[in-house]
Amino acid sequence: MMLCIPERLGCELSTGPLKDLPEGFNLTVVSFLPLPPLPLPNMVVQLYGFPISTCTLRVATTLKELDVPFEFHSVDIFKGEQKRAGYTAKQPFGQVPYIVDEDGFTLYESRAICRYLALKYEKQRKLVPSPFDHQAYGRFEQGASIEVTNFDPYASGAVFEIMFKPAFGLEADHEAGKALLATLEKKLEAYEVILSKQKYLAGDEFSLADLFHLPYGALLAKVDYQTLETGANGKPNVARWWKDITSRPTWQSLKDGVKA
Repeated sequence: MMLCIPERLGCELSTGPLKDLPEGFNLTVVSFLPLPPLPLPNMVVQLYGFPISTCTLRVATTLKELDVPFEFHSVDIFKGEQKRAGYTAKQPFGQVPYIVDEDGFTLYESRAICRYLALKYEKQRKLVPSPFDHQAYGRFEQGASIEVTNFDPYASGAVFEIMFKPAFGLEADHEAGKALLATLEKKLEAYEVILSKQKYLAGDEFSLADLFHLPYGALLAKVDYQTLETGANGKPNVARWWKDITSRPTWQSLKDGVKA
């Protein structure tokens, strides 16, 4: 007769009182894979952020693209709610946003959240290629890296210098903003080359690599930078791409802010 016991107990019992079994009995230690956590009843993804925060909009747009229901909890960054102990217990840097998903799993950093959601809900819509398609996934990560290294530092920097500083009671630095926009203009020359050969940054399918551009790209017009809209200075494919991704119903429904 065979006795099967869990591996955790087997480490102890195989040297304990059960090591000397009656004749005809065999002790077998088996491993059990842990079951995934069950979804919490009646729970949807909880998104905590500021309604017009660029990073919050990035996550909300991803949720909309994936058609994932979510509840939005507004965090007033002007009152410093993101720095309070209850909040920093979930987001230790005191920034927005973070999510709690149906399983109770908490995650922060907007691009990490978007990747997580895209992989978890990939059956609903493909926003990233399969990691097992190595070339397609490599092209996606290349496109996503383009945004984080060649677009965001200059777009977000210019918006901060010209637009956000006054909102927080600081003096705008228009010269610094113009310098950042000049660098962005040069970077978009490479975008034009890429987009002259393919529809989107990672290939011919819309992906997170494109979506990541939306929040700060939309604010550039508010600091009088029009190249994305007009394709000025020989960038017609940039304008074609920008019109395409900003026309998506998901972005149109969120561009003015996330509603609770």
